[in-house]
Amino acid sequence: MRSQHIWTSRDEEGRKREVRVTKFGGNWKFQAKYRDEEDWTYYDRPLTDDLRELRDIIFRKYQRRRGSAEDFAAVDKLLRDQTRDE
Repeated sequence: MRSQHIWTSRDEEGRKREVRVTKFGGNWKFQAKYRDEEDWTYYDRPLTDDLRELRDIIFRKYQRRRGSAEDFAAVDKLLRDQTRDE
């Protein structure tokens, strides 16, 4: 089943950045772009900050019964693996 999570943030210079994360078939696809860019950037290895934000979003959705425990566990594992490799 497909699930999608979208959020916006601002960088140090105040530029708005939109991040979209889609899970389909057990695979996570991360993409982001700044408001002034036309093309999306697709990440094979997502940014650690994006993983942390996604983890927080899924946790809040899980608390409201709108997210699954499996998604939270999968993102938590991705974050642990990535921070261990850094």
